[in-house]
Amino acid sequence: MPDAPKQSAQVLLVGAGPGPVDLMTLRAVRAVESAQALLYDALISEEAIALAPAGCVRIQTGKRAGKPSMHQDEINRLMLRLARKGLRVVRLKGGDPSVFGRVGEESAFLREHGVSVEVVPGVTAACAAAAQFGFPLTHRGEARRVVFTTARLEAGTLSGDWSAAGDPEATLAVYMGGEVAQALCERMIAAGRAPDTPAVAVEQGGANARIYHGTLETLGDRLNSQGGPVVIVVGEVAAQAWAAVADEAALAVRSA
Repeated sequence: MPDAPKQSAQVLLVGAGPGPVDLMTLRAVRAVESAQALLYDALISEEAIALAPAGCVRIQTGKRAGKPSMHQDEINRLMLRLARKGLRVVRLKGGDPSVFGRVGEESAFLREHGVSVEVVPGVTAACAAAAQFGFPLTHRGEARRVVFTTARLEAGTLSGDWSAAGDPEATLAVYMGGEVAQALCERMIAAGRAPDTPAVAVEQGGANARIYHGTLETLGDRLNSQGGPVVIVVGEVAAQAWAAVADEAALAVRSA
C-alpha cells in the first residue's frame, strides 16, 4: 500500500499570463514567491521564474507544441510526488490555466490522490493580444460572441467542427494555429465566413510581439511564423487593430 498523502499536500495551478511579469496577477506573483517546487512550462518568461525563492526546486516541464516535452502523465506523477513530500508545489502555466491549460486533467488527478488544488487565473493570450494592439474582442453591432478554439492536426490535416466560424457576429480566437493558418482560413470560408472578414495573427505576445494584418483570404499567405506561439483573431473587430506602437524597435509590424 502506498503511503497516505499528507493532509497539507497542495498544488497551485497558476496562470503566468501572456509573458510580462507585470501582467501576472498579484496572487500569481505571491504563489511563485512562496513556491518550494516550481514546475513551469516552456514559454514562461525568465522574469517569472526568477520570482521563485532561493532553494526552490525548479523543473521545466515543456508542453510546447511540436517540441520535445514531458508527457502529461509524467507531470501528474511529479506534482503528486513533490506534494506528498510536503512541498508547496506551484505548476506555472502560460496564459490562463483554464484555457487550453489542461487544468481539468491535472486537478482531477491530484484530487483523486488526496491532494488539494487551488487554481490561480491569468490573462489569456487572446485578451492580451487585443489589449496590446488596441482592438476589442466584443463590440456593439459587430461581435456579440467570442469563441476560443485550437487548431488541431490529425494525420497532418486540420480537424474539428468549424461551423461556429460561419457566425458573422462571432469573434474567433484560434490558439496554436500558426502552422496551419492557410488551411484554417480556408476552413472558415468553407463554413460560410466571408473571405474579406478581417483577421490578424499575433505572434509572441509581449515586448517582442509581431502582428500580421489581413483577411481570411490573405492572412494565410502573410503569416510566416517561426519563432513563437501564435493566436489568430478573426472577425470584424480585427479591423480595429492598430499597427503603430511607441517602441517600434521592440515590435515588428507587418501590415497589408
